[in-house]
Amino acid sequence: MMSYPTQRPRRLRRSETIRRLVRETHLSPSNLIEPLFVCTGEGVRRPIAAMPGCFQLSVDELVRECRDLTSLGISGVILFGLPDSKDPEGAAAADPQGPVATALTALRREYPSLSLWADVCLCEYTDHGHCGPLTTGPDGRTDVDNDRALPRLANAAVAYAQAGADVVAPSDMMDGRVGVIRRALDDAGRTDVVIVSYAAKYASGFYGPFRDAAGSAPAFGDRRGYQMDPANGREALREVALDLDEGADIVMVKPALAYLDVVYQVKTRFGVPVAAYNVSGEYAMIKAAAANGWLDESRIMIETLFCIRRAGADIILTYFAKAAARLLA
Repeated sequence: MMSYPTQRPRRLRRSETIRRLVRETHLSPSNLIEPLFVCTGEGVRRPIAAMPGCFQLSVDELVRECRDLTSLGISGVILFGLPDSKDPEGAAAADPQGPVATALTALRREYPSLSLWADVCLCEYTDHGHCGPLTTGPDGRTDVDNDRALPRLANAAVAYAQAGADVVAPSDMMDGRVGVIRRALDDAGRTDVVIVSYAAKYASGFYGPFRDAAGSAPAFGDRRGYQMDPANGREALREVALDLDEGADIVMVKPALAYLDVVYQVKTRFGVPVAAYNVSGEYAMIKAAAANGWLDESRIMIETLFCIRRAGADIILTYFAKAAARLLA
């Protein structure tokens, strides 16, 4: 007579070997993309106070940093630029001699197999910190001029592609930008360049440390007029559908942890490659709690990345990429 209980799920949890064999979700360095901040100068490795372990890097230091990343099997990096000068239009975003373009050329020469992503936005390049040129409506309200921003975004994307990027990632949330960028890339003979669209980018409070790191905080107001309302989920699916129709190859949800339901719905509905951005505020919270002895940083880091993968993300952009890759190795 069979003893009670007849089902004992604990049998599959009793050793690390068995747990690995029956694991439903897998995480490896190849799932990770490391965000990096590139500035002008030489020998610059400037710590970012709100993001311990992250730095603003000159191109030479960035090349050295990527040596470690490639040795750990990390798939790629996404670059954010810190220009020397800014203007109301964000013209420096498309500068072929700017920090991002210069870094892309150096990295492509040094690491031909590393996936090079370039964030495409104007907020780091405008003197007002918004994601495009401004306009004032008849009601006196100042807002980003969506249609004036589009050609500037396209010019930046083409400049990055010509400098060595194999992925451009528009993060501005302007309507129609994926289609304009796709046409501009095609016209420039770069039909090979992948577009990773920040398709569902929310107006989140989790971006604070990034805005300090990239020098992109708005000089006035906020970005709720073009980034998504955190209360909305179905709207994200409409945004993803629009970007796919315009030519996006991969779609992204940002932030990751507070929007895992959106990651899951996007993956389930569309079945396309999905990226999720484990953003600066999520990183900073874990770092701060660990520094105070409240959490085990390594354990929480890996648990966080597993949960993002489990929700459906194929690719995770995370400031934990290097540390996670070392543990996974």
